[in-house]
Amino acid sequence: MSEEVKELPEKEPFNLKKELWEWAKAILVAGVIVFIIFHFIIQVVTVKGESMLPTLEEGDRLIISDLFYTPSYGDIVILSENTGLDEALVKRIIATEGQTIDIGENGEVLINGKQIAEPYIAEIIDDSHHGDQTYPLTVPEGEVFVMGDNRNHSTDSRFSDVGLVDEDEILGRVLFRLLPLSKIGPVD
Repeated sequence: MSEEVKELPEKEPFNLKKELWEWAKAILVAGVIVFIIFHFIIQVVTVKGESMLPTLEEGDRLIISDLFYTPSYGDIVILSENTGLDEALVKRIIATEGQTIDIGENGEVLINGKQIAEPYIAEIIDDSHHGDQTYPLTVPEGEVFVMGDNRNHSTDSRFSDVGLVDEDEILGRVLFRLLPLSKIGPVD
C-alpha cells in the first residue's frame, strides 16, 4: 500500500498593502452598516426641556425608532420640528384617531368619556393649562393628541401652537434610555 503525501501549500509572505486593503474594506463595510442602522432603523436624541418630568429629564439620551411603527396610546414619541414650535418635541400619545378627548373640571383626562389612569404625570392639569382647544375633541384620521407628563409645564396638543399632530410628523417611538447610566433601560 502506498501512501500519498499531500504537500501543504506554501504560506504567502506578509503583504502590507494587501493587509491594509483588507482592513480598509472591513472598516468601510462596518461604517456602512452603522450608518444604515442609525439613519434608517434607530436614532439617538437628547431630551430638551422639562415637559416630560418625572418620566424624562433634560439631557436624557434616548434611542428612538419608527421602523414598522403605528402610533398607540401611551407611547412616548419624538415629534418633528414642523409641529409648531420649530423644535423637535418629546410627548406622550394620549389619544389616537377616532378617540374623543376631554379634560374634566378637576383636570382629569377623559378618553371616550372614561378617566384614564396616569401614574406617570407630575400633577393634574390646573385651570390655567386646559389650553385653547374646544373639548370634547375627536381626533381626526391620521392624527394624534399628545401631552407632556409635566402637564402644567408643557406646550402640547392642548394649545393651538402644537395642536393635533399628523402621524407623519412622528419621528419615532422612544424605545430605550441610554443616559444617564443610573436610569438606563426601557422607558414607560
